[in-house]
Amino acid sequence: MPAAFPTITELAGRLRRREISVGELVDDALQRATDENLRLNAFITITEEQARARALELDALLAAGTDLGPLHGIPIAHKDCICTAGIRTTGGSKILADYIPKRSAKVVMDLEAAGAVMIGKTGLHEFTYGISGVNPHFGPVHNPWDLTRVSGGSSSGSGAAVGAGIVPFATGTDTGGSIRIPASFCGCVGLKPTYGRQKGNTVGRLVMPLGKSQDHLGPMARTVRDCEIAHCIMTGIAIPECSIADDAPLKGLRIGMPTAYFWQFLDPEVERACLRAIGMTAELGAEIHEVTLPRMEEVMHVARIILLSEAAWELHRRSTNQADFGADVWALIQQGYKVEKPALRDAFEARRLLKKQLNNIWNEVDCLITPTTPTTAFRIDQTEMLFGEPPTLTDVRAVTTRLTRPFNALGWPALSLPCGFTEAKLPIGLQLIAADGREDTLFRVGEALERGLAL
Repeated sequence: MPAAFPTITELAGRLRRREISVGELVDDALQRATDENLRLNAFITITEEQARARALELDALLAAGTDLGPLHGIPIAHKDCICTAGIRTTGGSKILADYIPKRSAKVVMDLEAAGAVMIGKTGLHEFTYGISGVNPHFGPVHNPWDLTRVSGGSSSGSGAAVGAGIVPFATGTDTGGSIRIPASFCGCVGLKPTYGRQKGNTVGRLVMPLGKSQDHLGPMARTVRDCEIAHCIMTGIAIPECSIADDAPLKGLRIGMPTAYFWQFLDPEVERACLRAIGMTAELGAEIHEVTLPRMEEVMHVARIILLSEAAWELHRRSTNQADFGADVWALIQQGYKVEKPALRDAFEARRLLKKQLNNIWNEVDCLITPTTPTTAFRIDQTEMLFGEPPTLTDVRAVTTRLTRPFNALGWPALSLPCGFTEAKLPIGLQLIAADGREDTLFRVGEALERGLAL
């Protein structure tokens, strides 16, 4: 079981009270990263020299009275599809194994300007195109709660690094659940923001794209409040005061529980934990409404068609040589080539109309609540599982993205947070969804639940 680790707020307080220096904090994170990497394989690159040099600069700034904000001196990690100047950025691929960018992505520069200290680049599914983190070129990333299981993907190493307490915050990307799935599997918090919220960061050469119309960049953190702090800095908005009321913090909030699709075929332990969390929102003052989100299978279909096509042509420019890709990614590329232009145009139009229709749900509720994944983390060697009614052997990718992928297609912000554990001590994730631009609602509900559940 991973050791407890202080939050960003707790570490910031210790730094400012001079109980610890940035150098000591960074040394500790680097030591944990090195030691834990032997078990987890969470990092592709550990940036020891750069981190220690940066720590000296930040300690000097604090000593001179310059405070860069809540991330000043905080160790963080970046998913290795996010370009870092002068530091290897592989995309988890054979093709870019030795690629060293000349420029950093905007998100890297923004977080550095806020005082964060990068201690390394985290492992991922090849070119972010998968949900397991089993990488044929760099090895699998292991789950910190059970080393025989996946950490989830594609932000595999970021989820493992945060879940293991190596860093309190790491960056991730999400095209079908790639932040929320590892957050769910590794017992941490992950945010997929509103589509387009991270302008200039999710699309282009400096944050490697996969499916441009469904790519999202977001934070993964130990707590909801840490996730909120990171999100605000990543988007350039003011960090709100933490003002959760002690009594009925969710009073007047309408929370929708989508029936049917989102509660079908769940692992019984996942279902019980998520229903308990929904009951907790009612105890905290929220109004619970059963609602219908129709046509989810159609949303899933258009999301897959669009991603298959966009990803195939994105990776086509990397290489057309089968030997350059893992077998699973190559198979998806080949499927993408088969998507014809009329089918793709139809999928884009269907997605536009579906979002227009489904946006009506926000006239009824302020937030939706579902499980993040139908199951907990599966075994590293597992590619299929029994799923559905009657139970049928189904690809783990289809099962695991079933509850997350719709919100990439719709672009709504979604937050995953821990809501319990199985008897085998595997984390269970709860997903909160809100209307475009209403991340504040997710943080309000998430923080209240986090306190109420007190895991």
